[in-house]
Amino acid sequence: MIKVAVMGYGTVGSGVVEVLEKNKELIAKKTGHEIFVKYILDLREFPGTPIEHKIVHDFSVIEKDPEIAMVVETMGGLNPAYPFVKASLEAGKHVATSNKALVAAHGTELLRIAAEHKVNFFFEASVGGGIPVIRPLYTSLAGEEIEEITGILNGTTNYILTKMDKTGETFEAALREAQDLGYAERNPEADVEGHDTCRKISILTAIAAGHEVNYEHIYTEGITKITDVDFEYAQAMGTSVKLLGSSRMKNGKVHAFTAPVMIGKDHPLYSVSDAYNGILVKGNMLGTSMFYGSGAGKLPTASAVVADMIEALKNPGHHVEMGWDDQTLTVSDLGGLSFRYFVRLKGLADQRRKEVEEVLGKVEVIELEHKDEFAVLTETMTEDEYREKAKRLSGIRQRIRAELESV
Repeated sequence: MIKVAVMGYGTVGSGVVEVLEKNKELIAKKTGHEIFVKYILDLREFPGTPIEHKIVHDFSVIEKDPEIAMVVETMGGLNPAYPFVKASLEAGKHVATSNKALVAAHGTELLRIAAEHKVNFFFEASVGGGIPVIRPLYTSLAGEEIEEITGILNGTTNYILTKMDKTGETFEAALREAQDLGYAERNPEADVEGHDTCRKISILTAIAAGHEVNYEHIYTEGITKITDVDFEYAQAMGTSVKLLGSSRMKNGKVHAFTAPVMIGKDHPLYSVSDAYNGILVKGNMLGTSMFYGSGAGKLPTASAVVADMIEALKNPGHHVEMGWDDQTLTVSDLGGLSFRYFVRLKGLADQRRKEVEEVLGKVEVIELEHKDEFAVLTETMTEDEYREKAKRLSGIRQRIRAELESV
């Protein structure tokens, strides 16, 4: 019997306990041992429930118990998650976490400590919920030079954008609905401002490149400025708008960003809707692969945590080489990347087209009835080129980067 502790009995933590119980025979067969949850660290008591006698409030009970071989961290945030995880690794205990904020901020240090103590720090559930993507990057795709990772990495924003696309709702109305359904927090800033997606693409980039990536160096733009009018144009164009996290790796340079992008129907991520996630990984030999599934949710995320537990417990006294080193990768400015640009402009197209094309070059014009504006889709140009040209145009109401060709 292997004894473990779960820190945080919220949505994911309770899901982990549920998966361990419901699939205990299967898990025992794969690990060679029954897994027993000895402690659950939480501020609450849970009287009258099957776990009430497992509850502890003092982390040192877990830290100092030599019987605990592994700790699961599902508390979220950095405090007290970071000091608790660090102490667990230093005490020679494996750790599995679903906490992307922790991995993005302190992953380099925690991976080093895990290696020093011949234990493992696993975090499959920190990106993509139940979608297996991190482990394939360092196992199945280990022989590939990863050239690009692009994904819809946040279920909350994808749900909001899907509602705006399919039913014509405003951002504010779609956000309220997402909150009512439990997809969005009362304070949705981390999701809608793109910070959650940014952290996830930084983790994936670090795994792919083998070096630390500072998420604070990644250009990040959320979806709060996307409007229902943008989707009216998108429908007329046969496109949609998705919040993408993307990193492009070539010739030792890495460009990474998080931003809304207009994509066409032949793009693999076009059909990823509602709270689902989709992740494209392009290797120099394999080409493009796509990972798709539930990017959040109690049991899908818990399933990924339990998979990490199984791998760790199958490797007692052995550190599995994965992750990245402490050499910080330089993330290049977004200015060198090329896109087409969807631009909404005040005025009438027949009166302003010549002026617009003198600045932006050849454009496709899109007009909607009963609007005091029109939109154009530019040819491909770099971000720097667009920024300079846009300074010479008045009346710009919206700008969305566009990638309409298939990957």
